[in-house]
Amino acid sequence: MVQPMPARPKRPKPRATVRPDPALRSRARKILARLAKANPDWGPTLDFSSPFELLVATILAAQAQDARINEVTRILFTKYRTPADYAEAPKGVLERDIKATGFFNLKAKRLRAMARGLLDEFRGEVPSDMDGLTRLDGVGRKTASIVLGAAFGVPAVAVDRHVERVAERLRVHRAGPDIEASLRAIYPKKDWIKVTWCFVLHGRRICRPTPLCPICPIIDLCPYPKKTKMLPAALRSNQQELRGSAGGRRPR
Repeated sequence: MVQPMPARPKRPKPRATVRPDPALRSRARKILARLAKANPDWGPTLDFSSPFELLVATILAAQAQDARINEVTRILFTKYRTPADYAEAPKGVLERDIKATGFFNLKAKRLRAMARGLLDEFRGEVPSDMDGLTRLDGVGRKTASIVLGAAFGVPAVAVDRHVERVAERLRVHRAGPDIEASLRAIYPKKDWIKVTWCFVLHGRRICRPTPLCPICPIIDLCPYPKKTKMLPAALRSNQQELRGSAGGRRPR
């Protein structure tokens, strides 16, 4: 039996946006500079050739690894090329084609609804603004921000579980009513896309649920009180690979 997708945790009551103090902004600039140097491949990790493909891939990526999504979309995008292809996909066929992404019944439902929204409201074109994107079923601010930044070059901050964890540990999450607003307040607009992907990659590679603090490039800038003292035994002999785990993508 397919298990239901986990419910999103409740968010705390919103806080008012405050002007970040100069010390916080100075520390934040240093953090981003070091993370960009440590992750020269920062940028989207889903494969796509159009805004529509990125929108589909981002919906599929919920509760899944991007590498697995890229394996699926490599074939999917040759079969489904337009919103109409998803909206008109027979029951069971689309589900089978995306089964490897997990939660495939719910994702197929969201893809069909999103595609119908594009056809009904936007003549099949992906909107390039937050309001338009979030009017589509199954598209929240995180998905919309990823599409805006990566497909359209529109400055946006996307907050996934990695960005949330890194921001909270670095104590850069309380300058606004939520993490997205806080990062937007702390960093200049030109850096919003960069900070998104640098935090994502840092959260995946180093600042994991159990962080790899001994090889963290920003350990001296991090006030997290529960820093780890040693790497897990299985990783101690592999420190150099961990430090350079950029994955071979072309640096920006």
